[in-house]
Amino acid sequence: MTELEKAYHDCYLTIAHHSKTFAKAFSILPAPKRNAVWAVYSFCREVDDIVDEGENPKQQLMEFESLFTQFLNGSLQTDSSQWIALQDVFKNYEMDETAFWDMITGQKMDLIKNRYQTMEELEQYCYHVASSVGLMLLPILAPHTHEQLRTGGIALGIAMQITNVLRDVGEDLQRNRVYLPQEILDQYGVTIETLKEQKVTSGFVEVWEHLAKRAEQLFEVALDSIHAYPADARIPVKGAATMYRAILGKIRRNQYQVFNKRNYVTSEEKRVILSKMKFDTNSNKLHKV
Repeated sequence: MTELEKAYHDCYLTIAHHSKTFAKAFSILPAPKRNAVWAVYSFCREVDDIVDEGENPKQQLMEFESLFTQFLNGSLQTDSSQWIALQDVFKNYEMDETAFWDMITGQKMDLIKNRYQTMEELEQYCYHVASSVGLMLLPILAPHTHEQLRTGGIALGIAMQITNVLRDVGEDLQRNRVYLPQEILDQYGVTIETLKEQKVTSGFVEVWEHLAKRAEQLFEVALDSIHAYPADARIPVKGAATMYRAILGKIRRNQYQVFNKRNYVTSEEKRVILSKMKFDTNSNKLHKV
């Protein structure tokens, strides 16, 4: 195994451990694109881990930004698999540096902000932590059409992150984070105190469904442009969107238990989703699971 092959393999191990949904969806890409996706994910994972698990995240994030600056200007000296793989990605694809910085900005938001007042604020956060990742991946997935796919890519990232918010209400509360917008909580008479009681009230269901409907709308916007992806990327993108949207259905079937229950799509359900994709790669409809 060459140094570059090992670097990409290490990046794959990172995504396989942390995000089985993305690993499954993008595993069917051609090898060069697949490896590039693993490398970008590894970069994003390191930033995310610094914020969520770092002993001194503010300082560590500053150090990471310095490393990325050195990487971009070609002065970084390292034997890290992540940077070796990412260097190869930047050499072979028209990468968007701004998207990488936007993602870092989004992670910084978690260091200073743990409440959101409006849906607009939440969607801005979702753009920075999730849509930015989509914009990183577009030049890899669609080298010749990535500019026309920006709107759909941004919509998909926001939809996925809203889904994360709806799935992780309980986990976020344990970290003293509430991403459900205060204006939506107020609209349905839900308070932070009632959320901490971990009860699925009728008001909570209305809040949850309000955000879920927005996510589902954005999933549809994202898939409107599926035809503009190269054939080899349509199944992975549509598969990832469908797998993520399926989390919403799983939560509904579990009676909105998001306080002390982890809702996820099983490996068999993911296999079925990807199997359906292969027979319908041009449709912009999401299969329900």
